Amino acid sequence: MDLAARIREQILAGDLVPKQRLIETDLSEEFGASRPAVREALSELAGEGLVERKANRGARVRVVEFEEAIEIAEARRALESLCAKKAAAAVSDAEIAELREIGAAMQEAVETGDRERYALKNRELHRRVHEISGQNTARALIMRLRGQNVRQQYRLAQKPGRANVSVHEHLAIIEAICRRDPEAAEAAMAAHLDSVIRAMHEVHDQETAARK
Repeated sequence: MDLAARIREQILAGDLVPKQRLIETDLSEEFGASRPAVREALSELAGEGLVERKANRGARVRVVEFEEAIEIAEARRALESLCAKKAAAAVSDAEIAELREIGAAMQEAVETGDRERYALKNRELHRRVHEISGQNTARALIMRLRGQNVRQQYRLAQKPGRANVSVHEHLAIIEAICRRDPEAAEAAMAAHLDSVIRAMHEVHDQETAARK
């Protein structure tokens, strides 16, 4: 894994948070890389919208405001729906078994209240749908969009009862793909992302009210 990918992974995991300064010397020591290599990696991530660089102030993890976060989620809705549709047309018997296994693990995580495992399986499900779809361009774009919206995803994951809602949405996606029904898979993924966008508005409204 190259240096940009390793830093990107930390941003996606929330280990590096919005507004956090990215100091070249610290990153150089942490990853055992030269400072020119760190600068090149940060430039690449800035091009992806994950990092912002300002003259004489260095680099930091970019902050995505709420309005932009909604736009990103809406773009993801279109791309993820496409991937679900294509995955339903391409899925193999072995992949059907794998998706059902992921769905069962998500259900179990909700029942046991294991929020971390649920989040892990959630990401795994979306990743496998992208891979099964064969839509490499959409997959790359989704990865970039997801990275920019990682903070909103974290807030959403903390919303009480959110997993109980989203697990049924994910199971509907799995079922449609496993039936090899492209239109149903597309609709199920679109419905899930619509639900995500509504929940983002709810969380934002609650946070805004709490600050007043």
